Amino acid sequence: MRISGEQVNAVPFVRPGEALEAVPGLIVTQHSGEGKANQYFLRGFNLDHGTDLAITVDGMPVNMPTHGHGQGYADINFLIPELISAINVRKGPYFADVGDFGSAGALGIDYLDKLPKNLAELTFGSFGYRRGLVAGSSAVGEGTLLAAIEGVKYNGPWDVPDNVRKINGVLRYSQGTATDGFSITGMAYSNSWNSTDQVAQRAIDQGLISRFGTLDPTDGGTSSRFSLSSNFAHSSEYGQTKVSAYVIRSDLQLYNNFIYFLDNPINGDQFNQLDRRTLGGFDARHAFDWRFAGLETQTRIGVQSRYDDIHVGLFKTEQRNVLSTTREDFVKEGNVGIWTDTTTRWTDWLRTTVGIREDFFGGRVISDTPENSGSARANMASPKAGIVLGPWFKTEFYGNAGYGLHSNDIRGTTITVDPNDKVTPLDRVPLLVRSRGAEVGIRTRAIEGLTSSVAVFVLDFDSELLFVGDAGTTEPSRPSRRVGVEWTNNYKPVPWLAVDLDVAYTRARFTDFDPAGDRIPGAPAWIGSAAITFGEETGWFGALKARYFGPRPLIEDDSVRSLSSLIFNARAGYRFDNGLKLQLDVLNLFDAQTNQIEYYYLSRLPGEPIGGVADRHVHPAEPRAVRLTLAARF
Repeated sequence: MRISGEQVNAVPFVRPGEALEAVPGLIVTQHSGEGKANQYFLRGFNLDHGTDLAITVDGMPVNMPTHGHGQGYADINFLIPELISAINVRKGPYFADVGDFGSAGALGIDYLDKLPKNLAELTFGSFGYRRGLVAGSSAVGEGTLLAAIEGVKYNGPWDVPDNVRKINGVLRYSQGTATDGFSITGMAYSNSWNSTDQVAQRAIDQGLISRFGTLDPTDGGTSSRFSLSSNFAHSSEYGQTKVSAYVIRSDLQLYNNFIYFLDNPINGDQFNQLDRRTLGGFDARHAFDWRFAGLETQTRIGVQSRYDDIHVGLFKTEQRNVLSTTREDFVKEGNVGIWTDTTTRWTDWLRTTVGIREDFFGGRVISDTPENSGSARANMASPKAGIVLGPWFKTEFYGNAGYGLHSNDIRGTTITVDPNDKVTPLDRVPLLVRSRGAEVGIRTRAIEGLTSSVAVFVLDFDSELLFVGDAGTTEPSRPSRRVGVEWTNNYKPVPWLAVDLDVAYTRARFTDFDPAGDRIPGAPAWIGSAAITFGEETGWFGALKARYFGPRPLIEDDSVRSLSSLIFNARAGYRFDNGLKLQLDVLNLFDAQTNQIEYYYLSRLPGEPIGGVADRHVHPAEPRAVRLTLAARF
């Protein structure tokens, strides 16, 4: 599936990450300030901050292995939605060119090489929201130079203001076309913020804090990202070659306190997570057409490689002052993926794709606790296959099956003792975890203007990665299975009107026996969205979008469940003939009193029993807010 940038930007959203909700069945939330990676939910997964959802921007991976806050951490806050040309969407472990973190899905975000018109816009909104964006492109030599800079300030509805201060820039030079050309892109992003983390529901119920209050006003963080990337494409009689390469410098400091005074009744349980890394890599692929027994055939081959040089640490803090070091590690981690697939058209109504991928991972951990230092390596082969039948009456049937994987934090493969006491022995985890999936579906355009599809899928994991509230990280858990169905619809009866309706249901369960239960905490069963957008090049335009996020089990026996949420966002505006645009967005139109995220775990407030209290911990959805944008295209 390919979603255009125009479709992405046609509906209102609160934060950059929510632009990805243009992907059917994907929910994007936030539980801790506007500089931290979002929470992602897809196909019955609570993907935490990105695990099993592989995201790339301009060919650069966003997910971070062996990350200070969670495996696969994918911070998309540097995204400038107005620059998106398209989002390429694939779901399931069926694609040979997708490796680590891609078992549930993969999103490839492409940026524009050239803007139709230069753009300048200012947005003012509720709770101190301010945003300015200037973007433009111009012919330089034989190519095009595109530049954009964005600045954002935002406090939010929180009792302790978020005080977001973000600056973001892109500079890109390109020549030629997508099949014969090249681009070089530099990006720079810096952000700092306070954060109101999820809070214990009992603190709100007892009146200790308001619904938008915090239990540690010094939580927050800083983040920066600088990158240089290039893309090259060449077509000839020998086929199509594409090569991309990148180098990224990423820095993150997070201060969180999820359990308050449970472990340290005196100083509290705030902790600092440090992740500072330089990474580089490339993706090279070649496709060529040939005939197999007289049949039209295309074969693709590729190699991908990535290397991360990481400084990662966990420190106990009080009001952002370091009290002690829990662990500090220097990690060097790399991987290489080699893949190929072949698509054969057997008849006008039958084509098949078979492929295989081999991934090699390895690295070394140098820990401040010598017993936890060491090296690890692993490799895994992943076969893939797909079939398409049709079209008949603009309708086709398809099936896919494949093996995939995700990597675990490499520190878990070398650990031997608990870094807190340096004595308690701990079990190691495998570096790679197998996934297996299959789906069958139907897609049709039999009704004029309507594109509709239904898919039924199953996805198994040998080990589930779960968010652990009191540690603020993901940890390997039990084997799991998800069985689900997705129904996706896009209806465009006339050029100026579009209607979208997407519904997904997933049954997610652990597959081993455990007296604790078989429900997967945080795994959503029902997800749905509906949107109406209208407008032309000039004149009135608008949108109304509803997003439903169903209740989730919060513990394995399903005795505690989250709230559901139904949130509407609306937009109305007018485009003038001279290029000016006036736009009003109303977010959470009906002021739904619900939560962005919920967890269930032990925490302790001052005066409570020393063993803590098991409770629901929530981060509320922002109340109704308005944002007014004045934009000029020239």
